[in-house]
Order: sequence, then C-alpha cells, then structure tokens
Amino acid sequence: MALMPRRIKHRKVQRGRIKGNATRGNKVVFGEYGLQSLQAGWIKAQTIEAGRIAAQQYISGDSGKLYVRMFPHRSITSTPLETRMGKGKGEPEAWVATVKPGTILYELGGVSEQQARVVFARLAHKLPVKVRLVKALSLIHI
Repeated sequence: MALMPRRIKHRKVQRGRIKGNATRGNKVVFGEYGLQSLQAGWIKAQTIEAGRIAAQQYISGDSGKLYVRMFPHRSITSTPLETRMGKGKGEPEAWVATVKPGTILYELGGVSEQQARVVFARLAHKLPVKVRLVKALSLIHI
C-alpha cells in the first residue's frame, strides 16, 4: 500500500516553489551508502514504494538493510477531465514527497559498495530526479 499521512492539518495545499538546497536530511546517517538527489522535485508515494520493493528484492538474501529517508506529506489535487471552470480546487489525488537538491532519498547498510551501486542503479531508473551515490563520512572518535 502506498504511503500517506495518518492525519493532516490541511487537506489541500498550494503548489509553491522548491527553492534552495537541502540543509536537513542531506547526510548519510543510518547506513554506509546513500542515494542523494541532484535536482528538486516531487516524488510520488507509489514511486517511493516501487523503489523500496526493487531494492528489497535485490538485498533480500543478504544481511543488508534499506532505509527510506523521505515521506510523502504533501497532497496533489486535480480536477476531473472535461470539467468546466469555476467549480473550485480538485480533490486530493496523490501524495508526494518534496525533495530538494542534496536530500538523501534511500540508504543502504551491511552491503558492499559494488552491491550498493547495483541497487541504487535500479532505484535511479524509477526516480523522476537525477541522483548520485554518496558514502557515509567515517568519523573517528578519540
């Protein structure tokens, strides 16, 4: 089933504009490798789920773990076809995650770099934004 919020404050939101780069959610935190967006855009809940399934199928036998770092909080509305003007805003049709450049979309842990490249290549084909593979910063605590 597609992701969507349990309850929301406002059912319909205006389109707005995605400006600037991501300042939060732009570092690999949970795994060793991440898939980082290079463009701004909306990613539908169905697309997020399709990517999750494709990655899970590939790493199912291994001890790898997949982390989804985005959630579709925003509703997209549309009016039905052949409807005349002046009847108000349409009903919510889909849920999307707003993505800025630099946002980490998915993370992988417990797999080799070669496996991560294969998994993220499969995911990149499904996504409507350009992405790249990034590694976690290995911090040494003294």
